[in-house]
Amino acid sequence: MNLHNEIKQLIIDCLDLEDVSIDDIETDAPLFGEGLGLDSIDALELGLAIKKQFDIKIEANSDATKAHFFSVASLASFIESQRS
Repeated sequence: MNLHNEIKQLIIDCLDLEDVSIDDIETDAPLFGEGLGLDSIDALELGLAIKKQFDIKIEANSDATKAHFFSVASLASFIESQRS
């Protein structure tokens, strides 16, 4: 499974999005507001899940973190940058 799909599956699993499939989540679409419609509580849960699954550090409440969480694509870039 590629990283984008891995992140999409993680979003579905950690947020219990039962009616959403990997294909329903657009890689470049916003996760919050207009796009998937996630909220700040979802962001916290997703941040914890990403920390745990990918073993990376995420700074809470920073503008950079908000930018990383914009879309699946931006999260994937962030995770790849933290792994190296």
